[in-house]
Amino acid sequence: MSEDGWLADTRTSYDTVADSYADLLRGLLAEAPYERAAFALFADLVRAAGDGPVADVGCGPGRIAAHLHDLGLDAFGIDLSPGMIDVARRDHPRLRFEVGSMTDLDLGDGSIAGLVAWYSLIHIPDDTIGAVLAQFRRVLRPGGPLLLGFHVGDETTLKTQGYGGHPMKIHVHRRQPAQLAAWLHDAGFTVEAQTTVVSPESRLGGIVFARRQPGRPHQP
Repeated sequence: MSEDGWLADTRTSYDTVADSYADLLRGLLAEAPYERAAFALFADLVRAAGDGPVADVGCGPGRIAAHLHDLGLDAFGIDLSPGMIDVARRDHPRLRFEVGSMTDLDLGDGSIAGLVAWYSLIHIPDDTIGAVLAQFRRVLRPGGPLLLGFHVGDETTLKTQGYGGHPMKIHVHRRQPAQLAAWLHDAGFTVEAQTTVVSPESRLGGIVFARRQPGRPHQP
């Protein structure tokens, strides 16, 4: 499938389920203590690095951006789905949300102090991950922290229905932490911590903290 094809399918799928997705995930962080601890640590790292705007990329209905804002960060959200952005603006009117793609972020070089991609890389094909991580590195300040959440595993599945029984057409990629760490290294990040968790977020989720290296990315 071409990049335009999978992007269009992802956008349409999440436009279709936006309201039911938001309803199902609302309050989920209250049941996820390890994830809340990860976000609190991320907030500390952003402040220690000088503070500044933080992007929640693939923000969906805005629940993570809102949580980061409650932790004292200047957080805003970006999502491919206009439907999701409409829901995020409705539910969190104090915050800024924009339609955009992580494959081509409309942000200036070195313009953000931190970046979160929480279960949003799961729909990115393997051959596009490097380009997406290069975008993350470009927009982060040198030394800026990156927090990733993802499903752990080795399989890719096609999701044709979800979040209230609505039709969808998205591939869900489960990945091993070691593979993601290698991609991050090649993109110019240093992985500082990683763990796996079982929680309402995922039957086996991965959490990775990385930091943008100041030099040039690794060249294969």
